[in-house]
Parts: sequence; structure tokens; C-alpha cells
Amino acid sequence: MFEFPNEGMVLLKLNVAYFITMNPGYAGRQELPENLKVLFRGVTMMLPDRGVIMKVKLASVGYREYEPLAVKFNVLYKLCEEQLSKTRHYDFGLRNILSVLRTAGTNKRLEKEGTDEEMIVARTLRDMNLSKFIAQDIPLFLQLLDDIFPRQKNMPNKVHDAVEKAVAGQLAKQNLQVVKEWKLKVIQLYETSLVRHGIMVVGTAGCGKTTIFNILLKSLTAIPGNPKYLPTILNPKAVTNAQLFGELIKSTGEWVPGILAEIWKRVNNRANKYTSWIVCDGPVDAIWIESMNTVLDDNKMLTLANAERIPMSDTTKMTFEVENLNNASPATVSRAGIIYVSPEDLSWRPLIETWCDDRFMEKTYANPEEKNWVRDFVEKYMIKNRLMRELAAKFTYTMETPEVVRCTMMLNLLQSVIQNYQDQSIAIDRPLYEKIFIYALSWSMGGLFETDDRVKFHKEILEKSNAPLPQISAQKQISEKESVFDYYIDMESKSW
Repeated sequence: MFEFPNEGMVLLKLNVAYFITMNPGYAGRQELPENLKVLFRGVTMMLPDRGVIMKVKLASVGYREYEPLAVKFNVLYKLCEEQLSKTRHYDFGLRNILSVLRTAGTNKRLEKEGTDEEMIVARTLRDMNLSKFIAQDIPLFLQLLDDIFPRQKNMPNKVHDAVEKAVAGQLAKQNLQVVKEWKLKVIQLYETSLVRHGIMVVGTAGCGKTTIFNILLKSLTAIPGNPKYLPTILNPKAVTNAQLFGELIKSTGEWVPGILAEIWKRVNNRANKYTSWIVCDGPVDAIWIESMNTVLDDNKMLTLANAERIPMSDTTKMTFEVENLNNASPATVSRAGIIYVSPEDLSWRPLIETWCDDRFMEKTYANPEEKNWVRDFVEKYMIKNRLMRELAAKFTYTMETPEVVRCTMMLNLLQSVIQNYQDQSIAIDRPLYEKIFIYALSWSMGGLFETDDRVKFHKEILEKSNAPLPQISAQKQISEKESVFDYYIDMESKSW
């Protein structure tokens, strides 16, 4: 018997059982109360034998050489766990293994009869794991793969002709630079979307995550015969958990639907003629992401607090655009496909090239030679003296900002100052442009320095590069700590 408030006694059926699965120690999860825990019999789970699972799965999807391939697969993942860096978004667990095995089966069926099975497995392992590694781990992983599969020296890459052509067309249309490593991330996102319905794109601010999504969705839409690909973007941390998923008002018993729940119903309507990508652009933490676990696993079901269960349609993808996964539990990480965008994949140089190209095409430049001037100044003040490396090694920022963000600040400041001259029809020659460039460079790269580091920046970076600086005596630099940061360019005299 079980007594519910205001409902009397309810008879329990003997053929009904209750089970609780627990992962103790996860952030965002609570331990069961002791008085409830004693009513359940505890069963400790053992680690599964991965080797046997790999062997059985490979055999079930049609591999003849399943035994040696399973051994190699198992050894590779053990070495990855031991030797690669302990980054939070790495997952070599059972969910990842099963996903790789499913894809290996699909690839086997797509290849011609008689294709080397070892090559198919090695290529699948490479393609499904390479996207999530940070730059430092990629050479080590490829070396491990080469050691375990020594016969597979030059494995062919999977070719997606239509997608690659469409991506190249979109990059040209939007006047963006073609950076090989960054373009590869677009293709990796596409390949991940073919095998996963939950995807996380991880990377620091300014590394091009949003543009990767935009370029891929527009490219897929542009391919003849494809449906429209429409993104729905929201920031889950901009609202409370109740506003996101919905809540039941206790006093009235009324259900107030949440933002994500309403979006979920709309995009998973079977009558939709388009493909929807829900993009959660914001930090992932245990408070709200745990509620998405049933969506990201094989259930593909959003379960709400009012017991409503909304299934995910085949035309919907759940994607996340995040800076890091430090607060996500291993359960969440293992459920999603991970694309890691390293800061080195794009870097800051393409931004400057695109900025110059945009101004030249729109004819908003200060001088027809502006593009060449900017390239010369970037070479002189940023590349030749290895500016970014010097700043990271010898200077202290009061607040850390990525290199790309600092370069964006420099271009915005440069454009604003030039605009003032253009508005008043004042001609800008090369010497004046160089002074404006120095002004923008100083404030974007050194604006977050303390006074001592600003003087150091003036002396060790700008003076050593023979920059056209204001005349400051050595005494003033020492006693009053005067630097380029205390000056501006006078519009009439065109000097400091």
C-alpha cells in the first residue's frame, strides 16, 4: 500500500518495480536522502569489457577481420586516454565507441566490395575524433594512429564535392578569407551532423564559431535539391531554468510553457518542409544542460516537468556554441559530437585582410593605396617583431582578451578615427595614416595595461620599431611615466 495526500491508499502491483540510476559526484545532481536510499537495494555497476563490445559490433556490421580490428581500436583508445591532454571535452567512453562503430558500419556498406577493412576503420577513427582535439594533441593522435595502423600511410579523405563547392561559394560571396584549417572545421561540422543529432562547437571568443554555423547552413541551403536550413538561436543563460523549460505554478496548478519548450514544439512539427538547427549560444552548465540529456541520447525526447514528452524529428539538430565545457558533466559531453575550434585555426590575420577587402570593394577607403599601407604597417609592427608573442610573454593584462578580439578593437578604432577625417574632407597621406595606425594599435593592444606596462610598451615595442611617436624626453618617461597613451593626433596640424 502507498498513501497519497488527499487520494487515500493506492495498492502497489507486484509486477511493477522501481529502479534509480545514479551518477554520484556530478555537478547539478543531488544525493538521495538516507531514509529513501535504505528502501532500495544498491547494485554497483562494473566497467564494461570494451574489447568484447567492439568485436561483437564490428562482426554485426559486416567486418570479416573483426578480431584484430577490435584489438587495434581498443588499444588506440586506451593510449588516447593515457597520453593525450586531460581536456574536459574529450570522451573515449562507451557512447563514443558505439558512435564510431555505427559509422564504421555505414562506411563499410558505402564502400565497394573488397575495400580494405582496416583502412575503413582507421579512416573512421581519424575522421570522428580529429575534430575535437586541441592543436597540440593532433600530431600525437595521428602518430598513435600511424603506429597502430602502420599499413595505412596515406588514407584518402572523404570527399563532399557539393558541400565543399557550396562552402567555397559562400566564402567568396561574403568576402571571407579561405583559411584551410578553419574551412576544415566547416566540413567537420557537416560530417558530425550526418552521424549525430547533438553537436557542440567549442572555442574561445572570436575563433569563428558563429561564422562556421552560418556558412554551413547557407551552403547546405544553396545546394540544389536540398531543403532550407534555418537556425533558431537562443542564449539559455539569459533566462531562468523555469523560463527556459516551463514551470507549474503550485497555487493554481497552471502550466506556464518555457521558451525552449515552445521552440522545440515549433521546429519538431512533422509538417515542416525545412531543416531546423537549434543553436544554444551561451555557457553550458549543469543547471540547465542536465535537462537536455534525454534529447541528446538515443531517446531524442524532451521531457518537461508537466510530464509532457515531445519527440525530436529527423529534420532537427540540437547544437551548442560554447567557450568551454568546464561545467558540463561527463554524461553530457559523451552524448554530443564535439568540434573544437582552436584559436590557431583562424588567428587574427584573415580579419585584417577581410577588413581591407571590404573597404576596397565598398570604396570607403581613405586612400586607394590604403590596403598596401595597412599590410606594410601590420608587417612592420605586428609580424616582424612577433607582437602577440611578446605581449603574452612580457606584459600583464588586467583582463585577458583573445588576440582576435584585440585586433577587432584595433580595426574598429582605426575606422572610427579615419571616419572623422573623411567627414571633414581632410586628405590622409601615408605618414598621417601611420600615426593613426600607431594610435589604434597602442590602445587596442595596450589599453588594458597598467601604467608601467604602457611605458614599457612605448619603449620596447614602438620605439624599437621606429614608429612615428610624440617627442617625449627620457626624464618625463621616468618621472611622469609619460607615453603614447597620453597623446592624440591633432586634426589640423596632423601631428601628436
